[in-house]
Amino acid sequence: MGRQVERVAVIGTGLIGASWASAFLAAGLDVTASDPGDGAAERLRASVAAHWPSLEAIGLRPAADPGRLTFASNAAEAVEHADFVQESGPEDRAIKRDLFAVLDAAAPPHAVIASSSSTIMVSEFQDACAHHPERIVLAHPFNPPHLIPLVEVAGGVRTSAAAIDTAMAFFRTIGKHPIHLKKEVRGHVANRLQAALWREAFHLAEQGVASVADIDAAIAHGPGLRWALLGPFMNLDLSGGSAGIRGLLNSPLGAATRAMWDDLGAPSDDPGLTEAIAAGVADARGGRERAEIVAARDAVLIELLRRKADAAVLP
Repeated sequence: MGRQVERVAVIGTGLIGASWASAFLAAGLDVTASDPGDGAAERLRASVAAHWPSLEAIGLRPAADPGRLTFASNAAEAVEHADFVQESGPEDRAIKRDLFAVLDAAAPPHAVIASSSSTIMVSEFQDACAHHPERIVLAHPFNPPHLIPLVEVAGGVRTSAAAIDTAMAFFRTIGKHPIHLKKEVRGHVANRLQAALWREAFHLAEQGVASVADIDAAIAHGPGLRWALLGPFMNLDLSGGSAGIRGLLNSPLGAATRAMWDDLGAPSDDPGLTEAIAAGVADARGGRERAEIVAARDAVLIELLRRKADAAVLP
């Protein structure tokens, strides 16, 4: 471990895997991909071509080239010459265990093997690796990985510090912003934070406090704008003025905030709520295709990423 990464294997080329492949190609790396699905190679090349204009707008590395993508007939073949492996297969514990046993047996000993798993922890499949379980890590991206910098890196009970260090260094090298999770937890960090917000959003909709569109607007036109620049703790620190976060939490506003924590609700699992939320989202889309919204989102996101990179004062 610690060897320079020149070739990456991407295992699983669905939405996340294809986005990862695009990101690695844009970083000037050779990428070998594998996916058992019918037509997977053609779909992957089409996805890379669709992602490429956005990656060009962000800025490609000198050696970036979609032509450096190859497709292997199976996972073992894909990883046999890899320096780094990024798995993005189904979110199924049994499948991951079988897949990682194959990857561990076939990948060179120096290669770190990373999982994009959203909720499954490394320790739940790491013991299926009979050869080098110490090189198995979590590398959970945020959708879409070819644009969003965040990567959550964590180890399992048998992961070595060297594997964590290698993964963190690799992602920094290709322009990502990795964070290190010091403990395993279901859903990692960012998804748990999202889940907390979603839980209250569903609760507010179920209680009829506001419409689906207005709940979305409350975030998109309010705190979401600040959250795109600074995280929750830094935003609280700025909200406290010269006294900072300590002063805010020790003030009446801090007490009121704790009272709201106690008052947060839990939505039911009534299928009717799901249908009501889906109908509300459809109304808010107003006939616009999802692809149109995604394209507009990505265009603004690219500009935001560019501006953030220029604003060195932001952490």
